[in-house]
Amino acid sequence: MYDLPTRFNLGMISHNVSDEIKVNYENFPSWPSKSGLKKQHSVEYWMMLSILYQGNERWREVNRVLDPETANVFFVPFFSSMSFNTHGHNMMDPETEVDRQLQELSRTFFCYEASNFAGIDILDFLRKSKYWQRSGGRDHVIPMHHPNAFRFLRDQVNASILIVADFGRYPKTMSRLSKDVVAPYVHVVDSFTDDNSPNPFESRSTLLFFRGRTVRKDEGIVRAKLADVLAGYKDVLYEPSYATAESIQESSQGMRSSKFCLHPAGDTPSSCRLFDAIVSHCVPVVVSDKIELPYEEELDYSQFSIFFSVQKALEPGYMIEQLRQIPKEKWLEMWRNLKNISHHYEFQNPPRREDAVNMLWRQVRYKLPAAKLSDHRSRRLQIPDWWDMRRKR
Repeated sequence: MYDLPTRFNLGMISHNVSDEIKVNYENFPSWPSKSGLKKQHSVEYWMMLSILYQGNERWREVNRVLDPETANVFFVPFFSSMSFNTHGHNMMDPETEVDRQLQELSRTFFCYEASNFAGIDILDFLRKSKYWQRSGGRDHVIPMHHPNAFRFLRDQVNASILIVADFGRYPKTMSRLSKDVVAPYVHVVDSFTDDNSPNPFESRSTLLFFRGRTVRKDEGIVRAKLADVLAGYKDVLYEPSYATAESIQESSQGMRSSKFCLHPAGDTPSSCRLFDAIVSHCVPVVVSDKIELPYEEELDYSQFSIFFSVQKALEPGYMIEQLRQIPKEKWLEMWRNLKNISHHYEFQNPPRREDAVNMLWRQVRYKLPAAKLSDHRSRRLQIPDWWDMRRKR
């Protein structure tokens, strides 16, 4: 892991952390309790914490080495999501051509104005690293979980292993499942740790639950259409809501009392709601044609989730009819599966066996052979140092 000045990471969440402090596991600051929705994109924080954790349990997928020559992978602890949340709220998707032109004009100003936190300084730092130069960044891991993180500089780090939420705001030529890792959002509702009802099917009286913003862009426009399709059902709760402490608590209670929890696309194909449902043991109903899911190399989501295409979900009556036909025994099986796999979506301190961050590092390990192959292939036409020196003689 690179030793970056703390202004690139922990300095964004705690004013008590200065660049003069040598950060270690003992003085690693707690995630701020008042950070609100920023928590859902805090994967970068938990990955850094896991590297600094000093336990050497055999189940750990990552251990820090101090000699870079022995490293299999290089972690760049830049809090790109936190940087966007702090500096980049004026850099959202342009709605019109005029917006796009204005945004293009403001890009240079934005990058320099936030240079202590964002991409230009990081790129300059990496380009000076001989380990970045050696592989072109292919064996580097860079968290980029917020869909707007590193928005205008991604192409310059695209060879690296990126930690993303989905590929909704990446061009087809940039970022891909073969090299990048899809990470879960950090859930914002409390985990249902005492879900021990003897009759969970009967005690969860709501058939289908959704509470959240219904006005979204791109694929997320399905949310507004679903409001009409799902109106009029007594056992279906579909309510518009904004994320506040009170609404998050209400959503938690609603998920815990529902058999199925609806997960339509947000502004991008995924959203935090899926992972809130998982830790609430509410069977997710996914309506998103382009979604990519975390850990899918290992987990079969069909064992604990239901999927509908957008087209089918918008057919009046179709989705509700299909959910009503699912037998009690099948729902109970999916509920038990949720309880068995929900620990894979927990980000915690200290890290534990097969929790979220440990699973993420395992996915990184799966990407390394392809990264190494790509690195070796890129060197075919490079002029060796000894050949260049011979020519100079």
